[in-house]
Amino acid sequence: MLKCSSMNPKSRKPAGAPAPKGQPQKSRWVKNTLFYAVVIFVALMLFAALRPANNLEEVAFSDLVRKVSDGKVAKIVESGSELTITLKDEENPTKKSRIPTGASASEQGLNIEKVEYVVEAPDNTSDMLWSAASIIIPMILIIALFIWIMRSAGAQNNQSMGFGRSKAKLYGKDKKQTKFAEIAGNDEAKEDLVEVVDFLKHPKKFAEVGAKIPRGVLLVGPPGTGKTMLARAVAGEADVPFFSISGSEFVEMFVGVGASRVRDLFEKAKKNAPCIIFIDEIDAVGRRRGSGMGGGHDEREQTLNQILVEMDGFETGQNVIVLAATNRADVLDPALLRPGRFDRRVNITLPERKDRLAILKVHFEKKPVEKDVDLDALAAKTAGSSGADLANIANEAAIRAARQDRKIINNDDLTQAFEKVSIGPERKNKVMNEKDRELTAYHEGGHALVAQILPDSDDVHKVTIIPRGATGGVTWTLPPEDRPYTSVVQFKDILARALGGRIAEEIVYGRDKITTGAGSDLRNATSVARDMIIEQGMGTKLRDQVFHETEGGLMFDKMTRDRPYSEKTAEEIDHEVNQLIEEAARRAREVINANRSLLDKIKDALLEHETLDADQVKKIFAGAKLPEAAKLY
Repeated sequence: MLKCSSMNPKSRKPAGAPAPKGQPQKSRWVKNTLFYAVVIFVALMLFAALRPANNLEEVAFSDLVRKVSDGKVAKIVESGSELTITLKDEENPTKKSRIPTGASASEQGLNIEKVEYVVEAPDNTSDMLWSAASIIIPMILIIALFIWIMRSAGAQNNQSMGFGRSKAKLYGKDKKQTKFAEIAGNDEAKEDLVEVVDFLKHPKKFAEVGAKIPRGVLLVGPPGTGKTMLARAVAGEADVPFFSISGSEFVEMFVGVGASRVRDLFEKAKKNAPCIIFIDEIDAVGRRRGSGMGGGHDEREQTLNQILVEMDGFETGQNVIVLAATNRADVLDPALLRPGRFDRRVNITLPERKDRLAILKVHFEKKPVEKDVDLDALAAKTAGSSGADLANIANEAAIRAARQDRKIINNDDLTQAFEKVSIGPERKNKVMNEKDRELTAYHEGGHALVAQILPDSDDVHKVTIIPRGATGGVTWTLPPEDRPYTSVVQFKDILARALGGRIAEEIVYGRDKITTGAGSDLRNATSVARDMIIEQGMGTKLRDQVFHETEGGLMFDKMTRDRPYSEKTAEEIDHEVNQLIEEAARRAREVINANRSLLDKIKDALLEHETLDADQVKKIFAGAKLPEAAKLY
């Protein structure tokens, strides 16, 4: 998409919760909790209702004897040992008392002849109910608790029984379907997938001529290019059910679970045929076997084995197609890629300029934009961007307009959104002192000077000393057009441009005062140089040879596998890389020394304006010269 040289203020080394349960499980838990809370509440209320209640003020028996003798008591009701007293001329005339044990009331000195004395049989109903409740209610609570424990154990058992079931999501005909017409770009990939749709819609047409329906289609492409969306479009065009699952959802810590889920998924698919099974990020489970310490007993390998068996075990007429997506096809097991399993491979590339324009139009279709918004210019600048990148740019542009309380998106919103997505947001709040600002201006000026003068370098798009993202400043270069290939001279200009900042610091301040600001530039330059030698065969002595080292496999595999070249070759690779870096540094030094006054000029402009666009840079560098020593022959 773009190439940036950045000034890092410091070099720093970069320093899992269980998944939340589903909403239905949470609802059941809430219902169970409420149910048992209601049971306990009702039990407490029942206890309170059945318990005998007598809140009358109690009078000591000796006081009662004295009150009767004084004629202050009108009536006494005896019920067992309880006495209910009605007093004369008092605000609360009803009281209670109790006959001391051992003798009757009269025997204990109570003169019952001076009052109306009534004897009633005691009512023991409430006492009996209270006694019964004291036994029955605790039993009910114990039984309820036991039932709750059993239900919880049953739920855990059901969960363990469903552990081996597939977690694939089914998108049937009742869901909103995606069509090819809704997806911009990737015309070649869509043409390949149209045949898959035809297989699903008209299987008899192919069966009549003896053709077999392809069992698997592998979608290969960089992240964000729309592999999942194209898979859904195949299901939408064919109007069939769509099972979607990620490769990582098969694998668990228990051996055999992944294989069980694979079996369950394919059984469901056969019942819903014709249909599509879509496995996203299949490299999570489909990597080459024999690379782990567990050997054939490894859970991932057993899961892969089951996928291989299921894909090769379809019965005739099942009409089930497996779509899988990955951006690492090089690490997949060869048995997975052979004919009979994944019969077809559809390469989904990064969109070209016309495709990027079509994608941008789709994303801005429902967004209010000004009439002069130039999507074509944005498509030209976003070379190397994926569909996801373009969607993000469109969204950031809309967010910026909304934050500024505007209802319409303008060209400035597009530019700022593009720069924010590509090189990070501006950090204007980060304050640098004048010495650091000058150092950053010289550093970025060195990048820009080398990039502008070298003949095969990309054009300078913008230079800034405002910190953006993790960088202290940025020199941003963009290719004039989409480039399918990169030549040796272009690679060498990239290396020289990357080292321009460090060389500018060295020329201005001296070798002993260079800073860590060039850390990311040096890492990028070293990576490009090694790629030229190891992957592209662009060395001097090691020309036309590739020394590719596979990045797949586990650490144990890397420890036990020999490199595909000798120690002597490894030394030669290091020597070739060192030669490329030294040559790039020499060329950058020749360019900057020959145009030393222009370096000071762009430094002054950056300190004044902080950010310079392409036209301003060209104006400053008017009259720059390319020294003979910096040319490639």
